[in-house]
Formats: sequence, structure tokens, C-alpha cells
Amino acid sequence: MFESLKKKFSGWFGKKEEEPSKKEKKAKKESKKEVKKVEKKAKPAKTQKFNKNEPKKKTLKEEIHEEIEIVEDEIEQERLPEAPELPKSTEKPIRQQIAIKEPLEQEITQEEKKEEPIKPQEEEQEEKQGFFSKLFKKIAPSGTVTLEQKHVDEIFSEIEITLLENNVALEVVDKIKADLIKDLVGIEVKKDKIEQTILESLKNSILSVLIEPPNLIENIKSSTSPYVILFFGINGSGKTTSIAKLASFLQKNKISCVLAAGDTFRAASIEQLQKHGERLNVKVISSQYGADPASVAFDAIKYAEKNKIQTVLIDTAGRMYTKANLLKEMEKIIKISKPNLKIFVGESITGNDMVTQCQTFNETIAIDGIVLTKSDIDEKGGAILSVSYVTKKPIYYLGTGQNYEDLETFNSKKVLEKIGLG
Repeated sequence: MFESLKKKFSGWFGKKEEEPSKKEKKAKKESKKEVKKVEKKAKPAKTQKFNKNEPKKKTLKEEIHEEIEIVEDEIEQERLPEAPELPKSTEKPIRQQIAIKEPLEQEITQEEKKEEPIKPQEEEQEEKQGFFSKLFKKIAPSGTVTLEQKHVDEIFSEIEITLLENNVALEVVDKIKADLIKDLVGIEVKKDKIEQTILESLKNSILSVLIEPPNLIENIKSSTSPYVILFFGINGSGKTTSIAKLASFLQKNKISCVLAAGDTFRAASIEQLQKHGERLNVKVISSQYGADPASVAFDAIKYAEKNKIQTVLIDTAGRMYTKANLLKEMEKIIKISKPNLKIFVGESITGNDMVTQCQTFNETIAIDGIVLTKSDIDEKGGAILSVSYVTKKPIYYLGTGQNYEDLETFNSKKVLEKIGLG
């Protein structure tokens, strides 16, 4: 996210050498064509007898000289700077006069360079300076500047655009701006440290937005009864796959688990979870389609208690966050299962829409944490910054692929690297 912003900051400092304008290129090209035409005409003329009464004809030298002057007039009309006149001496050979036209553009350019005033060394250095340096040069001739509110506002205008373009919620944008004002206004900074100081403040603000999750493995191992985790989310968010990934993760940490097929509504949802159970060698508790999902959860917990299984992972049917009556149905599952952890599963790539989904689920059932799927293809990364701050809930895991091992424990420092501030 912020790689482009940092490049923009550094790119604001210098100016590249200007390339020749289109008019100059066109004039140069046309001048070469005209010279070729003149060269073709420059052939020895046949001797002819002249009548004294006839008007005197122009010599070949005079004709060529007129052609060259016509070309010069055309170039002068195309170019703003005045081109120097060609030598009008007729004593030179014709070929030498024609050759004068070829380096004409080069001569004009050299003359223009001579006429340009020499810039002071300070002005040349100013062109190579960056956005922050130019911003504070006027008020900090001594090399040190005291940042004021108006300076932070001007700096943040670019940061704000970058954040909003990358799906960062407006609440988070406002929070980051408030942090920058608090950290930067009133401090003295050397001009060559301005960019570093601002980016460091930005990094600290984002770290405060991201909430680190508790250690789930330790919490499960310290529990004296089966640790129940209930999963929620909208249709197609990746709940079932995330449950299978977490089961595999728990197995690697030597924690036993049982799966509950609480999605008794979606076609093939039970078979999907059973297939994962077979691959992972994990027991799946299920019922028929249309059965009460709360009863499936109850049976799974009783099975875990009887067989001394440490964790129960309960799948539920996807529910649109705009349907309040469907969200209320989850209250019964919560009442029966009494989960230790209620996890919302959302797609990272849906950006601010996913944040709204999570916020609605949180207001209805008070979620405890978040799992973001498809974060590996989320180029913007704004959802990661937004969802945790808006809901005040931690992100536990990030889905980073289709395989069972593609479940990454949330780490704020890795998130900074992902968005270009690491």
C-alpha cells in the first residue's frame, strides 16, 4: 500500500531533463527532407544560349540559396527561438553550402544554451530536493523546522488519498491523522529527517490500530473442558475451509479436535466438511439437512467430553448480514453451545463491505475474533487495518491459500511489511 506513497515522496524531489518538444522533432525532420530536395536539384546545369532581350535568369547558387532561406523561414515559424542566419557567402562550394543546413538544429541548440542564464547553485539543488524539503525550506533556513498543524495537514493530504484508495475505513483514516497531529505538531525536526520522522509516526499509528490476538494454543491447553469455537460469516466467505485449516493447525500443535457440521441448510455443506474430516482423520458430527444446527453442536460437545477431545469446531450456515431474522437464529446456537470463542470469517478482498459485515455480526452476537480469508490476493490490505479497529476485536488468522497449511497466525509486523511500511 505505502510503497507507492514512499516512491511518490521521493519522486517529488527531482526533475528529469526535459525531452525535445514535438515541434522541435517535427522541425528537425522536415528540415532534413528539404535539404534532400535541394541536394537533388544541385546538378550541373546544361549550357544554354541567352538572348539579350530575355530577362536574366538566376544562377544555380542563387536558386539553392533561396531554397535554404525558405527552409529557414519554415523552421523559424515552428520554433519559438530565432534560428541564426545561414552564411550568405557565395565563395564557398555549393556542396559546402548545402552541408551547412544539416547541423543547423545542433547549432541552434548550442546557441540557445549559450543564451540561457546560468542558474544559481542553490536553485539547482532546490529542484533535486523532495516534497518534505521543499515544504519546509521557506520556514527553516537554518536546517531545522518546528512542525505546525498546517504542515501536518498538507502532508496528510497525500497519505489520506493512499489510505482511502486502499479500502481503509474512514474511521481509521481519521484516527491515523489524529495520531500524526499528536506526534508531530510542535516537534523540531531536521530537514533531512522529515520524511523518516513522518513515516515512523505513521507506522506507530497503524500498529496501534492492529490488535494482537491472544495465544489460542495456550488457551486451549489450559482449558479443563472442551474448548468450543463457533464460526460465523456470510455465504461463500470460506468458513468450512477455514475450519479444516484450523483443525490441521491444531493437530500440528498436538491438540485433538472434533468437527460439527452445523450448516444444515446449504447443499453439500455436510459432505464438504466430512471430506475434510476424512483427509485430516478428524471425527465429524453431523445430522440430516434441515435439522436443528443447535442440536448438532450439542452432540459434538457431548462427544468431545466423552472422548476427552480438547477442541470442538462448529460450522454454521452462511447468513447475509442484511437479514436480521437470520442473524437472530444464531442466538440459539450460542445459548446451547456456550462457545469459548465466536469467530467471524470474512473475505479480505471485499474491503469495506467486509468491514460492514463484521460490524453487523459483532453488534448482533458480540464476536470475539476474526479470520480473514484470501488475504494472499488482497493487494490493497485496507480491510486488515479497518476491521480490527472498527470492531475492537483481534484478527486471529489470515488465510493465505487453498492448502491446509495456508493459515497464518496474525502478526502486526508482517502486516506492516505487506502494506510497505516494514
